[in-house]
Amino acid sequence: TAMMWEPVKALEQSYTRTKKMNHAEFNEMMEIKTNSSNNTVFADSEGNIAYYHGNFIPIRDTQFDYTQPVDGSDPATDWQGLHPVDEAITLLNPGNGWIQNANSTPFTAAAEFSPKKEHYPNYMSRISENFRGVHAQDLLSEAESLTLDGLIDLAYSPRVPAFEELIPGVVRAYDGSNNKYGVPKESIEILRNWDFTTNTESVAMTIAHFYGINYMRSGEAPDGLNFMERFSYYGTKAPYKERLEILKTTLDQLDEDFGSWNTAWGEVNRLQRLDGSIEPHFDDSKPSLPVGLASGRWGALASFGARTYDTKKIYGTSGNSFVAVVEFGDKLKAKSILAGGQSGDPDSPHFFDQAKPYINVNFKDVAFYREDVEARAEETYTPGKRTK
Repeated sequence: TAMMWEPVKALEQSYTRTKKMNHAEFNEMMEIKTNSSNNTVFADSEGNIAYYHGNFIPIRDTQFDYTQPVDGSDPATDWQGLHPVDEAITLLNPGNGWIQNANSTPFTAAAEFSPKKEHYPNYMSRISENFRGVHAQDLLSEAESLTLDGLIDLAYSPRVPAFEELIPGVVRAYDGSNNKYGVPKESIEILRNWDFTTNTESVAMTIAHFYGINYMRSGEAPDGLNFMERFSYYGTKAPYKERLEILKTTLDQLDEDFGSWNTAWGEVNRLQRLDGSIEPHFDDSKPSLPVGLASGRWGALASFGARTYDTKKIYGTSGNSFVAVVEFGDKLKAKSILAGGQSGDPDSPHFFDQAKPYINVNFKDVAFYREDVEARAEETYTPGKRTK
């Protein structure tokens, strides 16, 4: 198996990229080419914005389909060195004034100024568009004169675009079928009147989340469709019978797990931190907090990825964990929030003190400069000489 194995250089690159002062220095650092996992968005105080789609990119023979196994005994399948940075999928200062990436295709990163797929080898990116990318593009294309708070408002848009075809599709199936397959009319009316946004009080969000999960598990669709295409198919072309049966299964599941399908999203979708263990565990009988955010798979920009852990309720463990907005100027200004707290010690006041601000989108000012850190310090000591 071929792979990148340059651990010292990779560590060097991970550290030194935090010390670069401008785009020229950052771009030079990227020539180390040991960043094998990340899509990188860059900004500096000189007004530059940039995007790098990967960094460690072997040169390959384009006659082969690398989504399938290839014959390793054929010398033509060998790597032919690495692409230099200027051959990778990159962007610098696009004319639209913004760059977005939500683990989505690089070919929509900057509207009409995005990289063009046909300009690159087909193995450089096979990532398809996703609902978060579409959501980000829609918001940024209309944005003007953003402030820190304005950008936070944009990033926490409650819209969940994945359901904008899926849910009307099941409503049409109900309206167009003589056999309702036991689906309660009240549930259909809740879905019919939904505005496709998420909050803690939304029953529609609860139904839609589990309906989407169940459809992905058991719905039939043609081979070769990506995630967005599958959802479109389920909402527009799947048989009415299938749509209604999966909805009925979903409602029955909610009845069994929560006593009623008519359950608010915040009762189901929770944030909990019981101790400082690396491997999280959860308990429905212990305190937790309701969360109105939703999973990025549904197109939520402020992603809160939650699932069951031998529980009925779902608990968040992925998505937006550390979030920051930054404004460059004569002095840097920034706000940030952390999911839970900075400390791993349950006895620390900072173990879970950011949980409610995280849920309520109440960001804190970042203490970036030394004087700000010292003014906020609760304790100052020399390592190895702490008196507490």
